[in-house]
Amino acid sequence: MRKITRFILVLAVIAICFGFLLPSINWYVRTPKEVQTLALGSLEKIKDYSIAMAHSDVIALKALAASGPDSPIPAQYSWLTPVIKENCKLLKRPVPGGIRESLLTFSTEAEFEAAVESRYREMILKAKRLYNNSVKLGLDLSGGMSVTVKADLDTAYAAQGQGDTGMDAAQFRSHAMAQAIDTLRGRIDRFGLTEPVIRQQGEDRIYIELPGAAEADRINSIIMGKGILNFRLVDSGATEAFTTAYRQNPAGIFNAAGDLVDPSLIPADCEVLGLYTKDQYDLDERVGYLVIKKEIALDGKHIKSAQIDSDLTGKPQVTFNLDAEGAVIFGDFTSAHVNENLAIVSDDKIKSYARINSAITGGNVAISGFGLDEAQDLQKVLQTAWLSVPLSVESQQVIGASLGEEAIEQGMRAVVFGLLAVLVFMFLWYLGSGINAVVAQILNLYIMFSVLSALNLTLTLPGIAGMILTIGMAVDANVIVFERIKEELRLGKGRAASVAAGFKNAFSAIMDANITTFIAAAFMSQLGTGSIQGFAVSLAIGVVTSVFTALFVSRLIFDFGTEALKSQKISISWRLK
Repeated sequence: MRKITRFILVLAVIAICFGFLLPSINWYVRTPKEVQTLALGSLEKIKDYSIAMAHSDVIALKALAASGPDSPIPAQYSWLTPVIKENCKLLKRPVPGGIRESLLTFSTEAEFEAAVESRYREMILKAKRLYNNSVKLGLDLSGGMSVTVKADLDTAYAAQGQGDTGMDAAQFRSHAMAQAIDTLRGRIDRFGLTEPVIRQQGEDRIYIELPGAAEADRINSIIMGKGILNFRLVDSGATEAFTTAYRQNPAGIFNAAGDLVDPSLIPADCEVLGLYTKDQYDLDERVGYLVIKKEIALDGKHIKSAQIDSDLTGKPQVTFNLDAEGAVIFGDFTSAHVNENLAIVSDDKIKSYARINSAITGGNVAISGFGLDEAQDLQKVLQTAWLSVPLSVESQQVIGASLGEEAIEQGMRAVVFGLLAVLVFMFLWYLGSGINAVVAQILNLYIMFSVLSALNLTLTLPGIAGMILTIGMAVDANVIVFERIKEELRLGKGRAASVAAGFKNAFSAIMDANITTFIAAAFMSQLGTGSIQGFAVSLAIGVVTSVFTALFVSRLIFDFGTEALKSQKISISWRLK
């Protein structure tokens, strides 16, 4: 490969790696600690914080507008200026200079508060996205709880009537695991816990990491909970009466436990549930109440599949297929309740409701009357309906934050001291050529962290051990090259010829050693779990980066000294002058 091509390649790798590493730099260096704490919280906590801060800011700004209507917007609220300019552009009026006129560019106080809330929401969610795209610290470094959950897929498959879902066993197991993970993620976040790491481990296990303090009993109750989906009839008359009463006295309808203060407000065979939709935080937001029958019209276990398509007008609709028993039940029920509303209930929340326009027979059901986002949400709800996967907690481990901080310190010290010891040795033994090893090692660690960030991998204590091992292996490649160059110099060759021959003759030895190590690391990463996997992944990445820095970067530095600095000799040994 030509020298200019190698130089461009090295520069391109450095630039690309910086792009990969930028989210980690922004998260760990540029994001304030208080914003990090908020971003690591659940979406529920982020929403509560944003609403509270917006309400506080609105009160403060209104007070400022009342005391000094012609004064400019204070510096701490300068982020409002672009929003006000956009409002003025839509209203086709000049931008006002005073705070009172600026606030009047919002049509209502609710619109103003929503704009302020949006600022806090976007700030924290942006930080959360940075965290998701950065190198994460494992529980052994950050502290928290790890839980391994076993999913009984065989029992779940047997409960579906041995293939009654229309899928073979492999497809069912894959779908069941994916939906179980989604369900767990929703439950954990809904209960106000910190940002969880949830991933499939093997064929039938789910690994959960919960940073920070967490109560074991509470986690178990969340995991063991079951999501239930069913269809129930809406009592329109009772709903109208309840809505009227609620509007007249919203604070006196429910008690502290969420039960009706006056049960006679609705028929005895009915109950009141909230109607929910997704908000800007991707959380369930209650938009009203419906009175529905307690009797279940159709259980969700009868749903075989659900998909999104279009109706005759081109608008989105959700269609789902029922098994034979469900088709008969649903056909009879819809025939008896034409022009009434049917609610879809999941986890005691009404996710959607639709009007029964005609009897629905044959087991193919279409629900329309909403946008694409709502259709996608409903499809997810229906897809989970036929899943009833028994979950059990297989193991739990709690790690204190103080132990994590100590582990980080020890790990960082090990990396730094190991790197310094290796570099000192290279300087003492190979003199000026040791600079090549120094640059290669620093760039090697830089690329390793970049790859960890790009792949959203988690850095653990065994992972740091893999990095330390990589430092020694990367130097090993430099040692092989340097020794071959020394052999060429002893034969009386010049600098350029010795460098070219040294790299050429060392290539096969370096590649053989690193390929065998990479194969071993690859097998460990696939067959191992937990700490073994973290060590193997870190080692595998380090093997690739060390080969690159030893063969490309080190060679480029030698060539730079030969051609740019016009060096005729190589400072590589005390015995060679």
